[in-house]
Amino acid sequence: MATYAIGDLQGCYAEFDALLERLDFSASRDHLWLAGDLVNRGPDSLGCLRKSVALEGAASVVLGNHDLHLLAVARGHGKLKRHDTLTDILEAPDRVKMLDWLRCQPLLIADRERGYVMTHAGLLPQWSLEQAGALAAEAETVLRGDDVDDFLSVMYGNLPARFTPDLTGEDRIRAIVNVFTRMRFIASDGTLDFAAKEGLDSAPAGYAPWFTYPRENDPLGSKTTLLFGHWAALEGRTPGTQIHAEALDTGCVWGGSLTALDLDSGERIEEPARGADR
Repeated sequence: MATYAIGDLQGCYAEFDALLERLDFSASRDHLWLAGDLVNRGPDSLGCLRKSVALEGAASVVLGNHDLHLLAVARGHGKLKRHDTLTDILEAPDRVKMLDWLRCQPLLIADRERGYVMTHAGLLPQWSLEQAGALAAEAETVLRGDDVDDFLSVMYGNLPARFTPDLTGEDRIRAIVNVFTRMRFIASDGTLDFAAKEGLDSAPAGYAPWFTYPRENDPLGSKTTLLFGHWAALEGRTPGTQIHAEALDTGCVWGGSLTALDLDSGERIEEPARGADR
């Protein structure tokens, strides 16, 4: 049995299918960790979502910001943007099944035995793994529950930019979700910047990549590897990291590649993007 962690699919179904073939992946034998953003911007979001649903117990998925955007649009709480490629999903006859499956996926998955944790965007250095798991569970309960529309209707927004334990209600859930799905640069107190989305040289004054901050008094820093996607401009690299971290989004949808990390051997396998127009 092999376990592979794969970066953001973002609708790149042809590359996903080719990568699984290269891995000789078998759903009856092997397992996938998918880093979120299954959909959007690429040419076949419907294919990626259907395939992910069909894998059932052979895949573990974390939610990304584009996945949440799809849920919001589908439930009438967001509008399609110019470059969105979600229409095929919204018009699919099996959309209800797929979207119900999607909103039940977690924000964080962990394998303590292997020493891996995956979220879409990262993990605040101020959070222990136990705290992060509890906060993820809070937000997951909302997304899976009867009050999901109440949250999705107010999900979009950058405030509060820093999570604090005294936050309540929609502000608390929005802050938690933004950390897990949108974080890149942060200040030393955990304040998120949402404007800078490019490479490391685009960091605002006083901000740095979340993975460059040490995790003091937390065994996560020395014993566990954090797997994340979301940040294609890193091109799979984490320079200056103070922890064990693996960036998996290598920008397939932008003409880069789709990356799989073998969680047992540490080997990276890349499938180049198809189509010069990317």
